[in-house]
Parts: sequence; structure tokens; C-alpha cells
Amino acid sequence: MTLDPITLTVIQAGLQQVCDEMDLSFSRAAFSPVIAEANDRSDGIYSAADGSLIAQGSGGLPVFVGTMQYSTATLIAMIAEGRAAAPRPDDIYIVNDPYLGGTHLMDVRFARPFYRKGRIFCWLSNTGHWPDTGGAVPGGFSASATAVEQEGLRLPPVRLFKQGKLDKEIMAIIASNIRVAEQRIGDVKAQAAALLVGERRLNDLLDRYGDETVAGAIAELHERAAVQMRAFIAEIPAGSYDAVARIDSDGVIDEPLTIRLRVTRKGDGLVFDFAGSSPPCAGPMNSVRATTLSSVYLAMRHIFPEVPMSAGAFAPLRVTGIEGTFLDAQYPRPVSGCAAEVSQRIAEAVFAALVAPLPGRVTAAPAGTSGNFALGGHDPARGRDYVMYQISGGGYGGNGDHDGLSNGCSTIGISKAPPVEIMEQAFPVLYRRYALHEGSGGAGHHRGGFGLDYEVELRRGTARASFVMDHGRFGPQGALGGRDGACNAVTVWRSGVAHTPQHLSKEQDIALNPGDRVRVRTPGGGGFGDPFTRPPEAVLEDVRLERYSVQQAAQLFGVVVDGAPPRIDAEGTQALRGGRAGAGAATVSRRPR
Repeated sequence: MTLDPITLTVIQAGLQQVCDEMDLSFSRAAFSPVIAEANDRSDGIYSAADGSLIAQGSGGLPVFVGTMQYSTATLIAMIAEGRAAAPRPDDIYIVNDPYLGGTHLMDVRFARPFYRKGRIFCWLSNTGHWPDTGGAVPGGFSASATAVEQEGLRLPPVRLFKQGKLDKEIMAIIASNIRVAEQRIGDVKAQAAALLVGERRLNDLLDRYGDETVAGAIAELHERAAVQMRAFIAEIPAGSYDAVARIDSDGVIDEPLTIRLRVTRKGDGLVFDFAGSSPPCAGPMNSVRATTLSSVYLAMRHIFPEVPMSAGAFAPLRVTGIEGTFLDAQYPRPVSGCAAEVSQRIAEAVFAALVAPLPGRVTAAPAGTSGNFALGGHDPARGRDYVMYQISGGGYGGNGDHDGLSNGCSTIGISKAPPVEIMEQAFPVLYRRYALHEGSGGAGHHRGGFGLDYEVELRRGTARASFVMDHGRFGPQGALGGRDGACNAVTVWRSGVAHTPQHLSKEQDIALNPGDRVRVRTPGGGGFGDPFTRPPEAVLEDVRLERYSVQQAAQLFGVVVDGAPPRIDAEGTQALRGGRAGAGAATVSRRPR
């Protein structure tokens, strides 16, 4: 079937709109701030034949672009083999098993067969980050886990909803194995309702254009996405490009993990070879195959955002060399750092490899950590337990056009930190600081963006804190002569005594009492290009805004600031630092390298 361009475009937009409405419904109905406010979720449409991606919501996490198609494909295969129950109309499956095309246990997937004229036309699926799925520590981010069972409840594909009705026995098993179970009921219903919204909207689209026309459009969009990706790959000079990215530690053994990558353009395709990367690790910084592949796909989506969201875009990309490494975790390896941390190091390796051949498209490394901070305890004022999950932003890398964005969301998603007011209302905490991590952007002709600096205090009750973060030992990589961004820094004050985790940004079960505080300073992005070519006026502006000190300006950029640069005072007006009113403005000069 050949469709005219207008019809094809309208159907493409219609499929996207179905997913966007599922995303919106999910967030608005969810109970957990991590879904309702931070948007740590995604919705999509997948092929009935092989589970391949048809469309995904524009507001969904990019890391799920690959993993949800693999989990759907695995479900379809298990049904065909009799290892999962056969579907019926209005059934909804639940699964979070990382080794069946997933990420970590907290990312819980729902999948609903979409019936049309008595047969499955496609699958509707979504993923939501549940704040807790049981395990050794509240929130599931066990920094020293050595087996997946320590991280939480692992669910194979089972029908949680059978012909539209919640299976109370399965739900009782789930609720009995997770913390704050009564709040998960709200998330479960929101997740299921989002799929129902998708069913209604997709039926509307099919009624309007006809099943055959929409199916033809889906096939053509798949092929066009592959053609477009190959056309963009042609911009890369033929050859091989190497890169290395490092993870601080696995949380158990205090030694770095290494990702080695060689990207080779062969004809109109790319091969991503990870041979030589570290072997499977003892702690939770292993990645399952689906997440590793998805990390490569999302990195290429960052580089070539014009390519439509479809499985066809992945056809020219081949990943090799992960067997026997920590990038292809097998049961029972722990994986809580898989989606939020290892995935971002994989993307960083892709950026580092391709920035030289594509300097106009690829940035220096972004902050590359989701800043996973979980706090679980009992609130005596409300007489109930809670699990708080905090994600945070960081600096983006500089690029060929401009400086990096400050306090941007993670590489793998569009999730934003929940508003401070919401967190203080929902949990017994007080944010004593929430500001930019000044000085953290890597120096460059275009500097990296700045990370976040926040400090949270426990107000009442007792709690346990856990962290699974990264970039505490190695800052985000600079590119083409740019300097690395500043490292992640975590400090915990207990009874007024400062404590730094042995693994820098990974630790679990830190006991907190009222008045104890946690401070996190997230990484800045890497710098792009020679910092000694940055215009002195731009350096002076950063000094004026107190992003860098006068000393840093001289050390990092070779710019000497003479006089007292003006600053912005508390009232938002310009004031002079030192000296008398009317004194001469600061001047800058470049010192020799």
C-alpha cells in the first residue's frame, strides 16, 4: 500500500497522540510523586507480531524506547511457548523481571493486548517507576546487593487484570512484599487506566482511517525510519572510533568498571562493539541486555533527533561484544543501577566515540547520573510509613553551538526532580538548600552546564537513606580539548558529624534521626573545545554571576579579572562587589597558557 504524504503524516501524528494521552493520563492519576510529578514513566504501542516499537509518547523516558519493545517481544514469545497465560480481551499483564527485557525491578511494566475485529492488532504497554518493590532497603536501591532477590520482588508476566477485573489474589501477593502497599494501589489503577485511554484513542484513529490503512502506514513509517537513520549515518566518515567510559565502582568492590567501545561505520550501518568491557560485577551496577541495547538507541536518538520514533530507526544499528561482560547481566546478578546509571555511561561512551566525526551534532558528556536517593522511615506525626525517592538533574555537556544546559534532566529520560514543596508536603523532610552546583561545569570554549546542589534534613521520626549514583570518582568527559565536569559529591551529617560514603556516591542503610542532613552536589557537564579560546567577556559574565570564582577564571580559562566584577544582589539588582559606588568596572585580559 502506498499512502500520500499527508495521510501518512496525520496517522503518524495520531499514533503519537495516542501515546501522549496515555502518558498524561498516567501522570495525572498516579499517587507517587516520582510518577505524578517527576514523570518517571512511559507509554507506547507495539507490534502484535514481534513486539517491535510502533510509537512512544514524546514525554516518556527514552531509555524505555528499547526495553519496552524487548519486554513485549518476550511476553509474546512466552505466550506462544505456553510459558505465559494466553491473552483475552481486557487482560493486562504485569512484569518487572529485568532478565525478560526489563531494566531494574522498580520499573514495573503493564501490557494490554489491543483487539480489533476479534484479533490482536497490537499491544499497548507502559512502564512506571514504583517507589518500592520490597527488598533489603526502602526504594530498592541496595548499593551493596549481590543478588537480585535483595533488590525486591521479581515478577514474571502474569495477568494482573483478567478481562478487566483486578486479580485480588495476585495483588495481595504483591502488596504483602512491598512497602507502603496502600499507595501502590493508586499507581496500579492509574497505570491500567492509561492503557484504557490508549485503547479508546486508538480505536478512534482506526475507525477514522480504517485498519488496513493504519497498518499500511505503520509498515511504511517503519521503513522510512530505517532509511532516515541510514541517511544520517552517511554523515559519519567511514572508519572506527574508540571511547572509554568508567563507572566509579559496583558498590561492593571499590574498583572502577570500564566500558570499552569501538563504533565502526560499515556501509550504511553502525556496529557498536563493547568487547573488552569489565566482566560481570558483584554489586548492582550490572546492565541487562535490553537496557544495554536501549542505551545505544537513545544515544543515537540524542545525536539524530529528526529520525522518527520507530523500531525501524534501530535496524541499521548492531551491538556486539557484550557477552561475558557486565553489560549482559544474567540471573541472579543485581541490577538496581542498570537503568539509571549504567545506561548513562553507555550513552556517554557513544557520545565520546562520535564527537570527533560529528562535532556539530554531538556534545561533551552530560552529568550522566539520575542521583537515585531513597529515604524510607516512619512519620510519627501522621502515624504511617513512607518511602521517598528523589531524582535530580545535572549539567549538560557543552557543544559546538553553545554552553551546556544547567540542571537538566538525565540522559536517559525527561524525568524532572519533583517540586520541593510537594516533597516537603508528602514526607517529613525540609530542603535547606536547592541551588546550582557552581563551578561544576567543565571548562571549554563552550563550558558545561552546572549541576544541582541540594540539602535535605529529616524533620521527625527515624529513617534509612540509600544512594545508587555515579560520577563520584570520574567527572563527565570533556570533548575536543574541553575539561571534565565536576564530580558528584554526597555528604551525610549525623549528629553534626560529616560522613562521606566509602564508594563516594553509593551506600545503603544510613540511619538518620531528626536534624540529620544529606547534601548532594550533582556533576556538571563536560566542556567542549579549548577553554583558552572562550571569549573573556563570557568568562567575566560567569564570574559576575558567581558561577566561577576569579581564581577559577584564571586557572581554567586563562582569563585575569581585574577590579571588582558587579554581581546580582538579593533584590535582583546589580551591585558592586567592594569599592565605592562609581568605581571602575572590572576588566579582563588573557594570560599566556
